[in-house]
Amino acid sequence: MKKQPYLASPAQTAAVLRHHHISARKKFGQNFLIDPGVLEDTIRAADLSEDDFVLEVGPGIGTLTQYLCFAAGKVCAVEIDRSLLPVLEDTLQGWNNVTVRNEDILKTDLAALAESENGGRPVKVVANLPYYITTPVIMKLLTESSAVDSVTVMVQKEVADRMQAEPGTKTYGALTLSVQYYAEPEIVRIVRPSSFMPQPGVDSAVIHLKRRRVPPVSVKNEKLLFALIRASFNQRRKKLTNGITNFEGFRFSKQEAEEAVVSCGLDAGVRGEKLSLAEFAALADALDGGRA
Repeated sequence: MKKQPYLASPAQTAAVLRHHHISARKKFGQNFLIDPGVLEDTIRAADLSEDDFVLEVGPGIGTLTQYLCFAAGKVCAVEIDRSLLPVLEDTLQGWNNVTVRNEDILKTDLAALAESENGGRPVKVVANLPYYITTPVIMKLLTESSAVDSVTVMVQKEVADRMQAEPGTKTYGALTLSVQYYAEPEIVRIVRPSSFMPQPGVDSAVIHLKRRRVPPVSVKNEKLLFALIRASFNQRRKKLTNGITNFEGFRFSKQEAEEAVVSCGLDAGVRGEKLSLAEFAALADALDGGRA
């Protein structure tokens, strides 16, 4: 019988921190979760079973890790902060299905990790992500390796809202389109600052990203699509055609940009924030073969 998780309480967390003479380190975005309800909802959203291999990013002192070890078949936790390794060795005693790696997740070869730890089979990512690297980690997980099956993470509420946003809203942007191209986002629950020690200054959210097997749109040149999206939101309040002609990576004239926009049935003065992913894909195809 597996050992039960025990760390999700202010008293237990404080005791561990005191025992190891450590405190949360701002440079690594450390806020320790102390709400069992949030942890249980996270595990439920990730839909874990004994057959699953889980990659955790930033395990901290091992609070979520304990829940993952209890719910999944095997866990690999990647922790950049070397000072937390003795803590994890202590708090993860009694679970024999976990491996801790002292690495920077942004420099980790995900395909190689999946191959060595799980024979190349699908990986589920579950994490309380450090807020200062949320976007690069999310994009790495979605784009670098097809071995990642789903991503269930705690992020700032503002970032979760951006991932799930609709065209024309304030939170709609390049992150929205990039995430929705690769995955189906669903906000699981909002998490208040009181669920952490120390308390962050913002609300958080648990969001589940189910990896798409096939993108929701077809596009000839994926690289051009994402460059077009970046160009559109670099100058969010300006016309889309201006974003295209002013983007450093493009060599389209204003006339070429306007002709492409109009050929897609769009107004020549439209802003990029109004376009859906399908409309961006159509525009990328219209520009494809031009002087990008």
